[in-house]
Amino acid sequence: MSPLQPNRFDLEIAEQGSKISGALHMLRSQQYPPDARKGLRRFQIGEVADFMGVTQSHLRQLHAEGKGPEVETVGGRRYYTADQMLELREFLEANKKSDKRYYLPKRRAGEQMQVVSVVNFKGGSGKTTTAAHLAQYLALTGHRVLAVDLDPQASLTSLFGIQPELDETSSLYEAIRFDDEKKSIAEVIQPTNIPGLDVVPANLVLQEYEYDVPLAISSRKDDEGRLFHMRIVNALKAVDDRYDVVVIDCPPQLGYLTITALMASTGILITIHPQMLDIMSMSQFLMMLGGILTPVAEAGAEIRIEWFRYLVTRFEPTDIPQAQMVGFMQSMFAQHMLRNHILKSTAISDASIKKQTLYEVERGDFVRSTYDRAIESLNAANGEIMDLIHSAWGRK
Repeated sequence: MSPLQPNRFDLEIAEQGSKISGALHMLRSQQYPPDARKGLRRFQIGEVADFMGVTQSHLRQLHAEGKGPEVETVGGRRYYTADQMLELREFLEANKKSDKRYYLPKRRAGEQMQVVSVVNFKGGSGKTTTAAHLAQYLALTGHRVLAVDLDPQASLTSLFGIQPELDETSSLYEAIRFDDEKKSIAEVIQPTNIPGLDVVPANLVLQEYEYDVPLAISSRKDDEGRLFHMRIVNALKAVDDRYDVVVIDCPPQLGYLTITALMASTGILITIHPQMLDIMSMSQFLMMLGGILTPVAEAGAEIRIEWFRYLVTRFEPTDIPQAQMVGFMQSMFAQHMLRNHILKSTAISDASIKKQTLYEVERGDFVRSTYDRAIESLNAANGEIMDLIHSAWGRK
């Protein structure tokens, strides 16, 4: 390595960033050939039954009667693609015997699109991993989902198989900027490898919004600057008929991007790693958040939030200090804490190395008990959040 030129740290650091980006691109090309895009595994009948909310015996009976999609059988086991799961949902919905049962849980007339923001002031709380698994779970359970990466670091975007600096992707900034180059959010949405799940990628340009808002407030003669908090609300109106749920992965800071996302939200999910420093940081975040939202609300802004919950992540039940921190939180905010926690697991961390979630990796790539334990905690927490969304729609 050549010695660093005086005052040229900028060149050195930019070169290293370029090298890392190129290496990641090569890795992605190896993982997702031939077009460097992610595929998706097939799902076993037990997983399909869980996502559908039916029994395995019911699915076997449908298969024996030749009803529903024709699926592949390997070694006596039936495997469904995500598209076949959707086809099966449509068949079950068309042939259901009770109007109280929804196999296609799409919004009905009068039901508002739900916007769930996943937030935390401190990195390392599992915020992006939580947002990715929640968005995928909702799509796999039949919802039409839009994931929005609002973090300029673009971790969620990368997890969905998109490398923004190489793919030349646009971000939500294009739909919330203040100048004449603003686009419709529909122009920046991209499909993912899961049917029913689309994504708005992130890139570094998103950071420009943090500088644009103060300028717009001070220099514009119209109300656009003063009403900056409405920009995501207004952007989503263009695709309101396309989605049931929007999941926003917020940046780990309380800036204008996060405030704009929260003002568009109907639900807020605050991820917590149950350690003293993390809870101390969260308390500061909550006080700052209240101090910002209060004057916004007093100025007449509509706060649309119907629920918020704390979600304990990376939890180790055998860790006594962590268990004490969870008990500490429950003693104060039991009604606002999700009953189910996401467990710390090597399966989740190992999957992320390959830019995958537990819904994408093959179960056989892990010790079965490790995978099952992790996926059960994810499904339980995500199912609880899904129930909150349905409750906001007035469903039982």
